[in-house]
Amino acid sequence: MATMITEECINCGVCEPECPNDAISEGEETFQIDPELCTECVGFHDTEQCAQVCPVDCCVPDPNNREEEAALFDRAKHIHAEQADELVLSPATSRFRTSEPF
Repeated sequence: MATMITEECINCGVCEPECPNDAISEGEETFQIDPELCTECVGFHDTEQCAQVCPVDCCVPDPNNREEEAALFDRAKHIHAEQADELVLSPATSRFRTSEPF
């Protein structure tokens, strides 16, 4: 998992339905992301949807849990085995294919 929700989360809940893997749930104080389910939307979208909809920008890359795009794509195929053949790596430029660190 390379996406985390910071303590700035206002518990608005807009991120939860956007996750294609149901990795986001309400925690005791803020929403949280399950690292076993998070694929950073690889295989589904060009960017993390939680970060796109967050009104306070608290869905951010977790510098302590970096993963390669291939590992995230493999996880997406495993989680969604019934549609694994339909998942594709986006041709769009992502942070995985730039020299910019996340």
